[in-house]
Amino acid sequence: MAIPVVAPERYDDQLAAKRSSITERFARFSPPELEVFASPASHYRQRCEFRVWHDADDIYYVMFEVEPENPAQKQVVRMDSYAVASRGINALMPRLMDAIRDRPVLRRRLFQVDFLTTLSGELLVTLIYHRPLEEDWEVEARGLEATLGVMIIGRSRKQRIVLTRDHVWERLEVDGRELVYQQVENSFTQPNAEVCRAMLSWARDVTAGSQAHDLVELYCGNGNFTIALANNFRRVLATEISRTSVASARENVLANGIDNVVIGRMSAEEFSQALRGEKEGRRVTEMQLEDYDFSTVLVDPPRAGLDEASCELLSGYQRIVYISCNPESLEANLDVLTRTHAIHRFALFDQFPWTDHTECGVLLARRAENG
Repeated sequence: MAIPVVAPERYDDQLAAKRSSITERFARFSPPELEVFASPASHYRQRCEFRVWHDADDIYYVMFEVEPENPAQKQVVRMDSYAVASRGINALMPRLMDAIRDRPVLRRRLFQVDFLTTLSGELLVTLIYHRPLEEDWEVEARGLEATLGVMIIGRSRKQRIVLTRDHVWERLEVDGRELVYQQVENSFTQPNAEVCRAMLSWARDVTAGSQAHDLVELYCGNGNFTIALANNFRRVLATEISRTSVASARENVLANGIDNVVIGRMSAEEFSQALRGEKEGRRVTEMQLEDYDFSTVLVDPPRAGLDEASCELLSGYQRIVYISCNPESLEANLDVLTRTHAIHRFALFDQFPWTDHTECGVLLARRAENG
């Protein structure tokens, strides 16, 4: 993977190139005009990870640059700062390394450092080692926590030592409301918080006026969209397979004082089977699917997109909100979904500036001839 080269003065050009690419790729679907949501040009990423390089008496962060002509070859690049990372991460990077450099217990066989920060100012650092962590490490690490004013987790093989807590609390203002999110270390969260706010506002806009009906959400993660969309619907049923994400989503529902959301631990495939009456059990019974009147489905799938069965499931809903992190799989899925639905809104979210990655949002509504 190439290390992004950040040049804020050229940001508009790179965004225009993405706009052009997405517009051209999806032109055959005749979508409405593309809505484009820009990112901050630098310091936009709230979580980052760096390998740690030991060089005689020195120790520093590195990333690896893949050589385009020979992908098997990687160049080690020293990273004393990183313009992609949040300002909080950049401020902490040298302070952390300076504090560790002369502390053998913290330095010895330190392999990687992961940073998780928030717009609200919390910082969580995970130190990953290639050795067992013993009591002397914990004593030193607690002193480091106090010195730097951060939270620290230590990891090594089959070990995870949480000194304060294993999560941060992000606070995002969306359409005049403050939404709070528990974000757990080593779990997926949206890395670009400012673009995440834009995505949530867009999703609220395209689902406005739905209070008489219900929303079903697949791949809900920690409830990122669930929390923001809850008051747009009568009820929300959100499903996710990851235990950690389900626990965090439920915590976020409570933290935001929401009373019309149910989080179910179930894969998209299992949920499809439950809707068809092909799956039974306690988890299905607890969902009480017969009580819902789903008008809208929201999906935020992994890069591989949706399989054929999931596309078939989506085709049964009046409206589909599809959040995609991969234009290629989105295009393939739209080949199926546009047989029954038309694209009413189409958005580009520049979640990952200075890379080829592009995030899109699509609102589809069932065509009149399909009921």
